[in-house]
Amino acid sequence: MTIISGKIEPIKRLKETLHSRGIYQFSSIRDVNSFIKQYDSIKQSIPETTKNSFDYQIEDVKLALDNAIKLREKNILTKFFYYYRTRKLRRNHAVLIKNYNFILSEKTSESYKNLEFIKETVDGLYSTIAGAIGENAVVRELKKLSDQYYLINDFSLKFNPPIYNKRENDRIYSIQIDHLLVCPSGIFILETKNWSSKSVENIDLRSPVEQIKRASFALFVYLNSNKKKGLLSNHWGSKTIPIKNIIVMTNKSPVNDFHHVKVLSLSELNHYIQYFEEIFDDAETKVIFTYLNNKISSNT
Repeated sequence: MTIISGKIEPIKRLKETLHSRGIYQFSSIRDVNSFIKQYDSIKQSIPETTKNSFDYQIEDVKLALDNAIKLREKNILTKFFYYYRTRKLRRNHAVLIKNYNFILSEKTSESYKNLEFIKETVDGLYSTIAGAIGENAVVRELKKLSDQYYLINDFSLKFNPPIYNKRENDRIYSIQIDHLLVCPSGIFILETKNWSSKSVENIDLRSPVEQIKRASFALFVYLNSNKKKGLLSNHWGSKTIPIKNIIVMTNKSPVNDFHHVKVLSLSELNHYIQYFEEIFDDAETKVIFTYLNNKISSNT
């Protein structure tokens, strides 16, 4: 199975946003999807769920009161201590019983408000959730490869001085890549897009083709510059580390082909990656992975 490093960036961003708004009930994309699918049934069940919860609360107070009464009668010390506790519990229980309908109504209303807040928050994070779903699907697919493959999720590098692309007159100060796959046939840069047909045709959205080509240029220069000549070398000299670019469309795909960038569906991904001839042995592949993986934590 593929050796994996790093977490998917949209999932991290999603959790951070949810936690910042006091929402902690989701630990995975599966949880979010389940909430979206079950939202209507959750809403319909609020009156009964709230009533059951409130009844359990009253029952707990009654049990605590009964227990305090028993303990109060044990000896003179417990009688003094539990006298006030018994009074407090009896008073609390009486208030809950007397105002049962009002309190239940307030709790039900609060449950509806909390549910609507969570739903509005999730709806507002649609693009982040869609991205996380797409990237999660890509990771699951890449996991099927052997342990000769190394996957780094949310790979990023900063360059100081920047890498200059003379042809585009572009100074590249940093790159961020959804998935970086290091394997015996070289490096694959993978960008994931979970786009609808409308998004694919939307000219206002930034082209992922130009985005991935920019990152690929910078990473190729960075890895194959004279400064890195000792990374992979033998008696013939320094080995070039090739980079191939893939855009994985987990929903809809454009019909066009693009220079230096392969657009694939999820089902085509692993077959395409395994098509290329191996040029590095296992030790060399691990050297490349270790170098890049270490750069993430030490990168400045």
